[in-house]
Amino acid sequence: MIRCGAAVIASVLLLLCASACSKGGTAAVVDTHNLRIAVNITPTQLNPILKQNTIESFIDGLMFDELVTLNAKHQEVPDLAAVVPTRANGGISRNGLTITYHLRHGVTWSDGAPFTSRDVKFTWQAIMNPANNVVTRHGYDEIASIDTPDPYTVVLHMKRRFAPAVDTIFGESDSPYRILPAHLLARYPNLNHIPFDANPVGTGPFTFVRWMRGDRIILRANPHYFRGVPKLQTLTLLIIPDDNTVQAQMLAHDVDLAIEIDAPAYANLSRAPGIVGQLVDTPVYTALAFNTARAPLDDVRVRRALVLGLNRALITRDLSHGTATPAVADLSPFYWAYDARLRPVPYDLARAKAMLDADGWKVGPDGIRTKDGRQLALQLAYGQGSQLSRALAEQAQQMYRALGVSLQLKSYDYALYYADAQSGGILNGGKFDIAVYAWVSGGDPDNSSQWLCSERPPNGNNITRYCSAQMDALQRRALSTFDRAKRAVLYHRIERLLLRDAPMAFVYYQRLRYAKVAALKHFTPNGISEGWNAQDWSL
Repeated sequence: MIRCGAAVIASVLLLLCASACSKGGTAAVVDTHNLRIAVNITPTQLNPILKQNTIESFIDGLMFDELVTLNAKHQEVPDLAAVVPTRANGGISRNGLTITYHLRHGVTWSDGAPFTSRDVKFTWQAIMNPANNVVTRHGYDEIASIDTPDPYTVVLHMKRRFAPAVDTIFGESDSPYRILPAHLLARYPNLNHIPFDANPVGTGPFTFVRWMRGDRIILRANPHYFRGVPKLQTLTLLIIPDDNTVQAQMLAHDVDLAIEIDAPAYANLSRAPGIVGQLVDTPVYTALAFNTARAPLDDVRVRRALVLGLNRALITRDLSHGTATPAVADLSPFYWAYDARLRPVPYDLARAKAMLDADGWKVGPDGIRTKDGRQLALQLAYGQGSQLSRALAEQAQQMYRALGVSLQLKSYDYALYYADAQSGGILNGGKFDIAVYAWVSGGDPDNSSQWLCSERPPNGNNITRYCSAQMDALQRRALSTFDRAKRAVLYHRIERLLLRDAPMAFVYYQRLRYAKVAALKHFTPNGISEGWNAQDWSL
């Protein structure tokens, strides 16, 4: 059983106090014009192609748009596109090599300039510009060229068939990119450090007002938004990296909505008067990621033993507060490609010990295994301020100690933890042995950006540095056919390969957790982006 820290106890006391006070006091006053949102990661910039985590993506999505998004039922719906291209409507050619988007008319940037096809082509060029520090170019590098025959038509010419194109290219992918204004940015050789990154201009439902760094970002309703003027006048994004502080602020009615909170915070806040907990189905998994480029984790036998020696069912039970289920691999039941026949690798401490014994890792006098004079001592990294990540790390430390593995726990500020490789990020820079890792996938089951050899940072999201010719071949085949039945079979093989090669110990599939004031209406995240219908939110 994990030890309950003082911060957790304090949060529970705050909860009890707030409950007692509210029963005997007056109801909190809600400002029906301004929504105060707690975000738990400090953003580094507000350029939607330079975002590095889901919180930055959430903020960007309030100001910028995609071509295609998903609704709350996970169905593709047009965003800046007027219609979703399909093979049935001719938007995707029969050979799959040409994709045509017809854009909405009358859309303007928040400075009044018209949105046109030039903006789409420019944004693709910016993503492909090697001078720009984008996290991944996955999907965009499958485009050979883009034609813009008129201001409202965009034609993608693909290098090869790329089945998840509509969900990936300016859609709800695992790294969603949104459209930039060419008229403001085309003059720059790169976009990494320009005034726009802290003072953006978008087409979205809200426009930028002010960024008080380390404290808050203020947005106001876009009166010219193409779907209609948002119901809320202002959004105040409060930067609160600590879960306990988020809870205290919500209980004090200083926050109206908390985004992507940890399970302990969700459990506490869901019981508070006037606050509603909300769970959303999502393609998210939490795992321990192994840096396969570092010894001894470059040895698959060590990785397999670490998977066997981690009681993931117990971790899920103890830490998720009923908001998660044990994971098999990375693809969850959210997807049509999920393999319901697979089962999680069972916890088997005896087998894990035998595997390490056979690999030459012998238990020393202190209980820690050694091989060739080296102890099996590893660092486990996790993000600061997260009760859940800390608790998961502590449980893994205890379980691995029983296996003869020493774990040193090391926490990092989330901005540094998820920063790109060029900025020295912990994950993308490969500065870890094992890391607590949560990943939100896209609308399509395509997981190649995590597992292709070519997607290792700084070129993509393959933070484990896993590389397998067999994996590459399966991924290429899965990406090259539009036949779902054939793709599903290939993804089933991909999942089995991940279980064999163990680049991660997949712990659980979780639902996204939110806490909101009861008065907030129409907040219906699509499982990948929260703000797809932000214009409809109301208090």
